[in-house]
Amino acid sequence: MKLEKLLSLPKIHLHCHLDGSVRPETMLELIKKDGYMEEDKKEEFLNKIAVLDKTFSLEAYLKKFDIPISIMQNKENLKRIAYELIEDCNTENIRYIEIRFAPCFHCKNGLTMEDVIQAVLDGANEGKVKFDVEFNLIICLLRHESYEINDQQLYAAKKFLDNKVVAIDLAGDEQRYPADQFVKLFDKAKSLGFHITIHAGETGNFENIDKSIELLHAERIGHGTAAIESQKTMDILLDKNIPLEVCVTSNYNTGIVDRIIDHPIYKYIKKNLIVTVNTDNNTVSNTTLNNEYIKIISNFRLTDLEVINTIENAINFAFCEESIKDKLRRKLLDMGSEGN
Repeated sequence: MKLEKLLSLPKIHLHCHLDGSVRPETMLELIKKDGYMEEDKKEEFLNKIAVLDKTFSLEAYLKKFDIPISIMQNKENLKRIAYELIEDCNTENIRYIEIRFAPCFHCKNGLTMEDVIQAVLDGANEGKVKFDVEFNLIICLLRHESYEINDQQLYAAKKFLDNKVVAIDLAGDEQRYPADQFVKLFDKAKSLGFHITIHAGETGNFENIDKSIELLHAERIGHGTAAIESQKTMDILLDKNIPLEVCVTSNYNTGIVDRIIDHPIYKYIKKNLIVTVNTDNNTVSNTTLNNEYIKIISNFRLTDLEVINTIENAINFAFCEESIKDKLRRKLLDMGSEGN
């Protein structure tokens, strides 16, 4: 696919963490204003907030979130960061995004979880009005947090269930906190009417994917890199029409794959699994959705049809209204047919 056509295609982003996608220049400005630390040179600062090649573990990767989270503790900053993410989507021709975050991370200076969600909602709505980028919000429950904190996050999210909050996620250390520990929470999330997506098979084994589907009602799987190790897991994904939210650069950053070419994404495509392309974290992984596509196309020689299919998959399995999906399909059809 020619670069011009790729850039012109309307794209969908289903797996994007807000705190991992804060503009570096915004961080520097807010850090200086809020007095968290002295302003660094931008080049030096980038090493503190982004993985420019590889880390030795997911834990090391997650350390890059400390600085952005430190400045995401008031309504004004949260609102601005959400607005700028929508603006960045428009720059990349991303026409729909699902923004995920854990409200409890942003309550250190007195905000309630509801305050956090409202601030993100306000900023993203401003961006939607200005740039015509559709969005929804996903609330992340955390494997390492107590049941009580996660339950509070769930019920804070419930207050926005008819106002752009559409799904519940589970993120964190799969090895130490397996799916079995979260059955009660996700039974509750399901009964309340939330869609469910689960980080699984990112750093853990393929059984975490199976259990996320069987025990936690997962409709989508975040990452799913370990699925390639089990034909049974891939059969479950195929039989149940469970899409993968694939994040190639992030998996390389954390050492899950040694090289981009080693990533199983193309094998998944060839096995007819439902693949969507995502960044995970724009800033922490120092990437963009367009860059993810460029890497995948260049490494795996995807055809134009295969690229477009990943966008169609993201539309079909987005947690949004059918009217929005129809609008996105029309945009993709119009642009996808140009130049053919």
